[in-house]
Amino acid sequence: MAKGPRVVITLECTEARKEGKTPSRYTTTKNKKKHPERLELKKYNSFLRRHTVHREIK
Repeated sequence: MAKGPRVVITLECTEARKEGKTPSRYTTTKNKKKHPERLELKKYNSFLRRHTVHREIK
């Protein structure tokens, strides 16, 4: 388990569900004290075969 403000988060594709495909998911860490808002990154979705916006989920 991580010590300090770093937490493990899950990023899920935002465009896949709209198209009826399986959403891709990635895990990463972030510093919750410096960035309390939800994280958004462009990552590759292998089901859609392109880069899409992935947003932090609970």
